[in-house]
Amino acid sequence: MEILVCIKQVPDDSVEVHLKPDGTPDIDKIDKVVNAFDTYALEMATRLKEAVGGEITVVSVGGDSVRDALKNCLSVGADHAYRLTDPAFAGSDTLGKALLLARAKTWLEKKSGKPFDLIFCGLMATDRPSGQTGAELAEILGAGLITGIVDISYKDGVISAQQETDSGYNVVETAAPCVVTVNRPAYDPRYPTIKSKLAAKKMPIDAIPLAELGMDGTKVGAAAARTRTVSFTEPPKKAAGIKINEKDQAESARKLVAMMVKAKVL
Repeated sequence: MEILVCIKQVPDDSVEVHLKPDGTPDIDKIDKVVNAFDTYALEMATRLKEAVGGEITVVSVGGDSVRDALKNCLSVGADHAYRLTDPAFAGSDTLGKALLLARAKTWLEKKSGKPFDLIFCGLMATDRPSGQTGAELAEILGAGLITGIVDISYKDGVISAQQETDSGYNVVETAAPCVVTVNRPAYDPRYPTIKSKLAAKKMPIDAIPLAELGMDGTKVGAAAARTRTVSFTEPPKKAAGIKINEKDQAESARKLVAMMVKAKVL
């Protein structure tokens, strides 16, 4: 089975981000990591590969800095890694990136002589969570799409996925090839071992420039973007809590109940 996993490098979301005086996020000194939902996608793809066999290729849009993210992917299950890099790609919106990923899929299939059976994307990015790229990629490719999945299986050319919804879970089936977007599953992504890290360091990460994709550069980049971010706003600061420091638990409980009655929550 040939699997393609699309990943994005994002600022570490465990670090609190503030805005610069010009109103843009101050992320210059924040470490970059693989988008959390993309790590779920890669782990799910790796488990599927272990169950049915095949190879995993990871691809990302980015410059030299994305190499670390791709190396990490190679250390936890991916077999091949490529980065889409060209000055013309800067400022691309989700549609522009979906166009690039679609062309990359075609280029990789011609290079290997093997079509992809399944394309994984994370449900959304943690830095700008629009959740659009997977759906746009499926539309461009004319492929089936299953969103928000938490488990997957493959048999006789049919993809069966468990899809999480607000009211529970659906089991959805579609013929391969198709695109799936991955929500957080019941298991965590694996950690690399020392051996796998050393092996990943020796594996190549080839760059795919615009010229290789056979597409018009005017369709990507900031000038071609159909959507743009108008402004950023920091979330409101949480109000400080109230400490109850009475002599005993009974008095603390009485004071708490009185405060809740006064606030009309009881």
